[in-house]
Amino acid sequence: MVSLQMYAQQDITSQWNGILNIQGMQLRLVFHIKKDDEKLTATMDSPDQGAKGIPVSDVTFENKTLKLEVTSAGISYEGTMGENNVVKGTFKQSVYSFPLELTKEKLEKKIITKPQDPTKPYPYRMEDVIFENKNAGINLAGTLTLPQQEGIYPAVILISGSGPQNRDSELLGHRPFLVISDFLTKNGIAVLRFDDRGTGASTGNFQSATSIDFAQDVEAGLAYLRSRKEIDSRKIGLIGHSEGGLIAPIVASRSKDVAFIVLLAGPGLPGDQILLLQQELISKASGISKSDIDKSQKDNKKAFALISKATNETQLKTDLTHHIIQILDNNPNPQIPAGITKEEFVSSQVKQLTSPWMRFFITYDPRPTLRKVKCPVLAINGEKDLQVPPKENLSAIRSALKKSKNKSVVIRELSGLNHLFQECTTGAPSEYAVIEQTFSPKALEEIWQWLFGWVK
Repeated sequence: MVSLQMYAQQDITSQWNGILNIQGMQLRLVFHIKKDDEKLTATMDSPDQGAKGIPVSDVTFENKTLKLEVTSAGISYEGTMGENNVVKGTFKQSVYSFPLELTKEKLEKKIITKPQDPTKPYPYRMEDVIFENKNAGINLAGTLTLPQQEGIYPAVILISGSGPQNRDSELLGHRPFLVISDFLTKNGIAVLRFDDRGTGASTGNFQSATSIDFAQDVEAGLAYLRSRKEIDSRKIGLIGHSEGGLIAPIVASRSKDVAFIVLLAGPGLPGDQILLLQQELISKASGISKSDIDKSQKDNKKAFALISKATNETQLKTDLTHHIIQILDNNPNPQIPAGITKEEFVSSQVKQLTSPWMRFFITYDPRPTLRKVKCPVLAINGEKDLQVPPKENLSAIRSALKKSKNKSVVIRELSGLNHLFQECTTGAPSEYAVIEQTFSPKALEEIWQWLFGWVK
């Protein structure tokens, strides 16, 4: 006779799909639950973050209640099986809780529209395209928009910021690259935007990539545009946001095919300095005390120094492990997420700090590359940007380009705008989701007025 528990385990074995709604952002999650030697096991995917096969450390299903634990990420889920094979429950990570339904049906994210989102029919041509990065052996999927009339047009490639981004650079319900693409194409410029490698419809591994790898993806896009008869190959430029503003100069310094670049909140300082400034400014905006900020700065400086000086990855991981344990031991109230042990928390922090992307970003100084850029440059930042602070980074960009003897440079700090170029109150990231505006019209106009001089 088959026990109820055995029946339940067999019933839950499947692929379960859900969508988290977090501050206007939709995040797809997929749990693959199977039975291995009479024991339930599972892995978790987060497609929108380019993560696959994350081990689920504990799985139980009894009396119609499903429990999942991902201790490496401080995640837990508990839900009850209801009608139509739908599990309704609560997803928890750290101190946050969100409702989450799981179903065997494949789910697609619902499009959340913002006031600036363009609506169909668009007054221009739009084509889904695929181009190859032959060196990496991957295909990049994107969208090419072209003015309605037949002709030969100038073009730009949009380059996204850090983290796995789709072609619209979708974040917290906003789709800034969709808005920028719409604006520029209506004004006679073709635009190519594409899913980051390993994200959306693009192939490849995002987690193992660095900014240098992403620069190669942009170079593949550049070659693709040069192959299109509708594109004026003498007038192809790059527009990069945040990390994209670090990648654009890398590509421009290596290729004479780049006619101009636009840096939107692009880094001008080494990554470790940016992260320290970012942490200080966001902490201040969040009301954290000066003494706590100073302590955190000291701890982070030591971690970044270990990374910068490291020559052996195994030793680096050991040194960072000891450093983080010491930080926790010296803190009377260490912030370890619920459902995760101290050892697991330390391990996850070390893994993040030693990832290829993080090690590259912390140690990379963009100034030597900027000194090699000879094409026209527009660099703009929001005055209230707390992630890539404008004064320090624009000053560094201006100085580096001056040393390159590049005379076609415009630097602008736009008042009242945050890191996403939204009109804002404080500039804190906590505002991003609640602001209706996706991208300031004055920032769009600033970009267009400058571009017009180089594409007319």
